[in-house]
Order: sequence, then C-alpha cells, then structure tokens
Amino acid sequence: MLGCSMALAFARAGDDVVLLEAAPELGGLASAWELELADGETLSWDRHYHVTLLSDARTRAMLADLDLERELRWVETRTGYYGPDGHLVSVSNSLEFLRLPGLNLIDKGRLALTIVAGSRITDGRSMERLGVEAWLTRWSGRRTFERFWLPLLRAKLGDAYRQASAAFIWATIQRLYAARRSGLKKEMFGYVPGGYARVFARYGEVLAAAGVKVELGTAVRSVRPSGDGLRIETANGGLDVDGAVVTLAAPLAALVCPDLTAPELARLNGVTYQGIVCASVVLRRSLGGYYLTYITDPATPFTAVIEMTAFVDPAELHGNHLVYLPKYVAPDDPLLDADDATVRDAFLPYLRRMYPDLVDADVLAFRVSRVRRVFAVPTLRYSDAMPSTRTTVPGLELAGSAQLPFATLNVDDTLSLLDGLPASPPEDGRG
Repeated sequence: MLGCSMALAFARAGDDVVLLEAAPELGGLASAWELELADGETLSWDRHYHVTLLSDARTRAMLADLDLERELRWVETRTGYYGPDGHLVSVSNSLEFLRLPGLNLIDKGRLALTIVAGSRITDGRSMERLGVEAWLTRWSGRRTFERFWLPLLRAKLGDAYRQASAAFIWATIQRLYAARRSGLKKEMFGYVPGGYARVFARYGEVLAAAGVKVELGTAVRSVRPSGDGLRIETANGGLDVDGAVVTLAAPLAALVCPDLTAPELARLNGVTYQGIVCASVVLRRSLGGYYLTYITDPATPFTAVIEMTAFVDPAELHGNHLVYLPKYVAPDDPLLDADDATVRDAFLPYLRRMYPDLVDADVLAFRVSRVRRVFAVPTLRYSDAMPSTRTTVPGLELAGSAQLPFATLNVDDTLSLLDGLPASPPEDGRG
C-alpha cells in the first residue's frame, strides 16, 4: 500500500516512476489470495485481516482517490472475551465490560481508568520513555496487569513485551478513541466489497493511467550510488534512476543498501520486529458472531479469533464463513517454518475447545500466511534510535513501519509516511 501510494504521489508531482514489486501481485501485507475448498471451489479474500475505521481519514481519502470510498460498507461489530476459565463472553458494551470474569469491580474500574488516561495523553514521546509493564501496572494494578494485560501483550509481542515502551498501548488506545475525539458517536468498521483484491486491481489501473510503470515479480537485489543517481539491480536486470524510496523492512533495507554508513546500518539492523503466522480458516458455519475475540488463556496457540464474516457479508465468500487465527511470533520462531498441516494440528484443537460444537466437517479450507517481519516493536526511547527516512546516500530514502514510532499496524498509520511528499513537479525537472 505504501509503495503504491508513494508511486502515485511522485507521478502526480511530475516524476517518471517505476514501481518494483517482488511478489506476482500488488498489495504486500494487504494483498489477497486464493482459498481452495475441499470440493474444489475457490474463494478470494485478504491474506490478513483488515478494517477501515470511520476515523481513518488517510485511508478513506486514498479510497476516495480510487473512487471506492463511496462503496465502503459500515458495520457495527461485537467483541468477545475468552479467559482461562474456558468461558466465552461478550464485552461489546460498557455493561458487558462490568461483567468481565476474572476481575473484581475495583480491578475493572482501574482497567477503565487506564484506558481513559491513555486516551487523554497527547505526548507520545513521554510514553516511549516508560516501559509498557511499568505504566500498565501503575494505572491498572499488578493483578489486573497479570490477568488481563500480560496475556494480551504476550500474544502480540511475545517476550519482546519486556522491551516495549508504553507507546505500544498508547498508540492502540489513541486509534480506538479517534472517532470519539473527532465527535463521532461511535466507531464502526468498514470494508470495500471484494476486499483488497478489488482495491489493488483499481490501484493498478490508476497507476497505469498516471504513467507509473509497474514491474511485478521483480525482487530488488541492491540499490547503490551510480554517477549522479542510483543503480538498482533486480532479479530481472538493472535500471538507473535519479532517486529511490525503499519500503522494505529495516534489516532487508540494510541488505540491499550496502553503501549506507555503519551507524545507519546499525540502526536498521537494531530494529526489533515481530512476525506473524496467520491461518485463514473457511467454515461452513458461523462461530460466536464476534468480529474479534480476545484470548487471555496462556495456553492458547494463537493470538485471537477474528471472525471476518461477523463483519463482512458471507455472500462475499459464497455463503461461507472466514475466520483468521493469527499468532504473532519473533522472526526466528520455528512456527514460521512449519507446514500448513502442522499449524492446523496446533490450532484447530484449541478452536474446537473454544467452540465445542465445531466439528471437522465444518472446516472447508485451512491456509497459512507467514511473514517474518510484520511490524517494528516500539522499544524504549525508540524515536531516538529509529532509522531515518533520509539517508547519507543522495537520492535514497527509506520508508516503512520502522519509521513509525507512534503507530499500530494498520493502513492508515502507514499512509502517514506520505506526509511531506512533493505536491508539485520538481523545479529542476528531473524524474
């Protein structure tokens, strides 16, 4: 998404632009893929779960630019909670929250106060100077931290939660409260019919109309200074350009940009990443009707249950139901090398434990996406040590989650990296 948006912005500013993508299709983490059912039928939907919020101004502007924003379908969703006691309950409103099991009334009050306090803090830099455990414990108390927050932190960050700053929780709360701060009565989730497959099909048309040359299946091997510009070597050859924006994860950017200075390379290689193993499960029936179910049971093999068709109309998937089972892991976690059958054997027994009436015949497809570096963990004082977008190599810039110190993993935050791009043709006329 970032590469497409930057390519379009530079093209509209008067540059001649080439967009290089290693995959056979546009989209990156937001791309769609095929899910083959047992009977041979094929469905297409997003490889990972995505939503657009009413308050996601950048995403909505991007969709409007593609003439798709008016087609967004807005849905009010429900949220579930599954704890160590094995009970699945709804926490979709304030009254249900007060019934949350495992915490007494004082604990729940402090938990609510923590969220309100986080929503009112405006200085992200102050939050990244505090450890996430220390800040949450101070506001919520030790018992609430251990019973509620810690399982959620471990699910998303693994052992890296010990390195994370309070900016991680702060950024999450800020996004969820964005609608209320903007005067909207409630936050709702939206999606484009056809999912991101439709978004990127349209993006391809818009890029072509703007004169952007898109080269798919073209992995970049190196970006190095050459004459007055840069030389890009790819798996399919090479090309000479005046400038380049590399949108790879930080350690990969370090590999393809070897002429950066030693301090620049150290910053890139010093970023702590989390990866993901995300199973797309197609079912013949619905589960609990919750879009998102938080899990605080430490025995869970996955992070949460995202029932996409509690949000997306099942007609989009031919009347079937789509569930995502994500597991956030360190880049060297062995699960990233496990085959689909191994992941299935690890995930499905627990899913059946959560939903006892789910049987094997209900599972129509199970396919696993694996990405070693999905988002940069906001460690203590991260903005002081993060890689800069500007580099010492003339014409070379870097952009990705490593340059987002106060963000969560979503399209809207990613598009903030477009801020400051040229809005008019360059004065020297160079492309």
